[in-house]
Amino acid sequence: MNELNADVPLPDGPEAPSIARTALRSVLQGWAFTDRDWLYDATLVVSELVSNAVRHGRGGARLRVHAVGDQVRLGVADNSAQLPRRRHDDEPAESGWGITFVDAFSAGWQAEVKGNGKDVWVRLATYPGSDLSPPA
Repeated sequence: MNELNADVPLPDGPEAPSIARTALRSVLQGWAFTDRDWLYDATLVVSELVSNAVRHGRGGARLRVHAVGDQVRLGVADNSAQLPRRRHDDEPAESGWGITFVDAFSAGWQAEVKGNGKDVWVRLATYPGSDLSPPA
């Protein structure tokens, strides 16, 4: 089974989520992941992860994409060791919904401290269609 990887450095400013969405869509389509609805969910997730990295991450954000067969993981690394957490019901409603959002549009996530920063990984829903064979 083919294993595919991509690593995309991202700028520190407000344009980072848009750049990440475009890069992710280009990488996944190049690997033959072309289902529109699935790609839409993937770009929503990466946009949220990168927005959080820009807002809280102290720079150095990177998008990592890893695929094996019909399974895809998205990772965003940044320079903050503060791990993401779910918003509690008693907190102000105007922010903090990111992880709840990621939960809704993915098959799971994890975060770990790496040196002075962190990696947040998200497993996307299994790609629809069992005949997917991404090129080598």
